[in-house]
Order: sequence, then structure tokens, then C-alpha cells
Amino acid sequence: MSFAKLDAHGHSLSALEHALSILGVDEATAMASGGGEQRAETMASLSGMLHRQATDSKLAQWIADAKAEDLTTEQNIAVAEFERNYINMTCLPADFVERKMRTSMRSEQLWRTARPNGDWEAFRPALEGVVEMVREEAAMRAEVLGLAPYDALMEQFDPGNRTSDITPVFAALKAFLVDFLPKALALQQERHAKRPLKALSGEYPVERQKALGLEMMQAVGFDMNHGSLSVSDHPFCGGVPTDVRLTTRYRTDEFLPALMGILHETGHGLYEQNLPKAWAHWPSGKARGMSLHESQSLFVEKQIGRNPAFWQFALPHLARHLGEDWSIEDLLPHVHLIKRGKIRVDADEVTYPLHVILRYELEQALLSGELEVRDLPEAWDTKMRDYLGISTIDDPKNGPMQDVHWPSGAFGYFPSYTLGAMMAAQQWAAIVADHPGANADIAAGDLGALNTWRRERIWHRASMGSTPEILREATGESLNPAHFIAHLEARYGV
Repeated sequence: MSFAKLDAHGHSLSALEHALSILGVDEATAMASGGGEQRAETMASLSGMLHRQATDSKLAQWIADAKAEDLTTEQNIAVAEFERNYINMTCLPADFVERKMRTSMRSEQLWRTARPNGDWEAFRPALEGVVEMVREEAAMRAEVLGLAPYDALMEQFDPGNRTSDITPVFAALKAFLVDFLPKALALQQERHAKRPLKALSGEYPVERQKALGLEMMQAVGFDMNHGSLSVSDHPFCGGVPTDVRLTTRYRTDEFLPALMGILHETGHGLYEQNLPKAWAHWPSGKARGMSLHESQSLFVEKQIGRNPAFWQFALPHLARHLGEDWSIEDLLPHVHLIKRGKIRVDADEVTYPLHVILRYELEQALLSGELEVRDLPEAWDTKMRDYLGISTIDDPKNGPMQDVHWPSGAFGYFPSYTLGAMMAAQQWAAIVADHPGANADIAAGDLGALNTWRRERIWHRASMGSTPEILREATGESLNPAHFIAHLEARYGV
């Protein structure tokens, strides 16, 4: 049976994906700096091997034959998703895939070296090579998929996303936030004038922060038997569902950025750990695109981690690990602090979408050739000043060099962050409607009901439906940004 052949082939592909994922995590967290060149060559060879196996011409016939077999509903869905994945994989020749891996890895390695000193001119040629490569990839994908080049790139991260749908939503959200932000900041200033922000001690050893982070990971449901936490230049979730590798970065003068980063990545990890194991080697058993993935990480970070109910539970643990004597009234102003800042990963939930929209606009301009890499610092600075009132022109480290996505060749990914924030708010609204005691459960440290809801309606659905289908079935409605706007207005009292 052809379905059985596809099933066996899926196991082979999964093994290579496993190896590449773990090698990639190791490269970012533990590899000696001198190992970079050989690691890039090794991963490029493995990527080429994976691509050749995933695009083997015999698969087209197996797919066609399997579609004619008497299959269950789940099997039919699995074959259809395998076919969609196959079409997307066959857009690119194997030699290009190897070149892409080699180019992006060397660019990312140079980024790690150049970013600490903000050496834009040293990094710029590498990014120019990546952008040239991405333009080439987008053209090949667009021709096969019948999509616009940027839509063809987004299709790889979040099937079904189209600029025609996203751009008007982002334009409306940008207009709302640019108006909302000064009002929220003014209210915050009034509150702080009445009750000044309590200063933090500024001495938080990394080992104590990590112990707190591990405890909070387990509190929200992360399985430490199938996951770990380490340090990297940029927080991420990698590995495979049976071995989820989370990372964060620490500062010893404050603890909230690292803790929020840990909670965010734990949301990703929960999704991966709870995907259906029986379909793990099929595309239909993997996570359904990055906006849904981001909705899971942002749900843990924003709907749980910045929820006052969470701090009723977490405050005693915080005091025990970090030695501070706070009341919840002392801490929440820090948790809900709104601040115009340069760094996306450290941004609050009000300013964060503006960081994403900025990147969404710039990477489309880079892809189309309207903007060249040499002009990126100025273009970035203009939008930062317009949207957030901050200049980055003399600070490329915290401007266009701050993210790992472009150095690694990930164009079309950024929209997922803000789409995910909208989906997270919509999921929370649906959960509270189904389970009015959600906040009380969080305050008691009991996330069982919340995780059961997400496990049944999101995690176990994997890629057995489109993102719109999964969201609609889970919440009872299509994507509705009104939930995100209402969430901000309620939390910040504007």
C-alpha cells in the first residue's frame, strides 16, 4: 500500500529532521566558536540529504496512489498535508537548499560576532547575501505556488497567510496603537505619581533566576523529562517534541525579561510536547504554522504570565528564589510596565506589535528591491521614530541587528507574532466563557483546565486543519482582533 510507503518514508525524514534540529540547538548554545565552519558544512549536507529524500520523484506517485486507497479520515488528512508539503518542498532544488543553509548559518554566526559591538559594516555584506538568496527563493516559490513573492515566503511559516488580509488588519492595529500608547503612558504616569514604582534590588544571580524559571515552567505544565532550559544570544524553542530545547538570556540587574522569555518559550514547548505522538512523523502531526505557535507562547506569557492571578501564585516562589519582599501591588506595576524601547523581545504587549509591523513593512521592501540592505539603518530609524518615538540611527546593535531572523534567512515570519497575540486573546476569551473560574485556577497554581482546553482544541489538532479552521473550531469565530484590543483596554484602563 502506498500509504504504508509514505508512512515509512515519514520515519526516515523525521530522523533527519531530528538530527538537524539538535545540531542547530547545539550550535546556538554549546558549540565552540571554532566549530562554526564545519558545522555549517555538516548541516548543509544533511539539509541537502533531507531535501532530496523529501522531494524524491517517486513520492508523487505514492501520494496519488494513496489518495485512491480506502483510508480513514485522519489518513486522508495526513496524505493531503503530505502532498501540500511535497509541493512546497519541490519548489527548490537541493543545491539551492544546501546553499541557503550554508549562507544563512555563516550569516548568523557573523551576526553573533558583530552584534555585541554593533558593527553594522562588518555584518552588512552577509545580510546582503541573505537578502539576495531570499529574493531568489521567493521568485522560485512564487512561480510554482502561483502566489506573490512575499506571500510565497509566508506560506512556509503560516499556510494561508496573505498580505491582502494582513496588511489592512495591521494598518488598523497600528493606527489604534499609535493613538493608544500615549494615553496608556499618561495613565501609567498618573498612577506612578500616586504610588511610585518600587525599585528592584538589581542583584539577581543567573543561577537563582534559572531555578525560578524552571519552577515556573513546571508550574504551567512543561514536562522536564522531555525538555530542558539553557542560554543563547536570542531566546528560542528548538529540538523535537520528545526533547524540547528552550533557551533564554539573563541580566543580573533585573529578572522580568528572562522570566517572561522563559514563559514565552515554554508556551512553544507545551505545544510541541502535546502534539499527537502517533502522527509525529507526518506533516499533519506537526504544529500548524507559526501564528498558531505564537498564540501558544503568547498565551503563556501574556494571558497567564502577566495576569495578576498568576502573581498571586508566583510571588512566594519569587521571594524564595530571589530574596525580595514584595506585595503584589509592588510587583504588578513592573509586570505591566509600558515603555518605549528599542528591543522587540523585551517590549511590553502594547508596544510589541509596533515592532512587528515595522519589520513586516521593511522586509517586504527588502524583498521587492524597494529597499536595499545598505539603506536599512536609515529606514529602520525612520519607522522607529514614527511608531515609537525612538531613534536607532547610531545604535545598529539595537536596531536592524537585534533579531536573529533576517541573519538566518527567515523572511515572512514576523507577522506571526502579532497574529499570534490576537489569537491568544481570542482563545482566552473563549476559555473564560467556557470556564469562568480560570483566573481562580491560575491563582491557585492549577492550570489543568486551561491546558486541557488547549490540548483538545489546539495542540492535538496539530496540522489536521488550516489555521483559520482550527481557530474557528476552538473559539467559535474567525480571527477577531477586537479581543486583543479589548484585552489591552481592560488591562491598562484606557
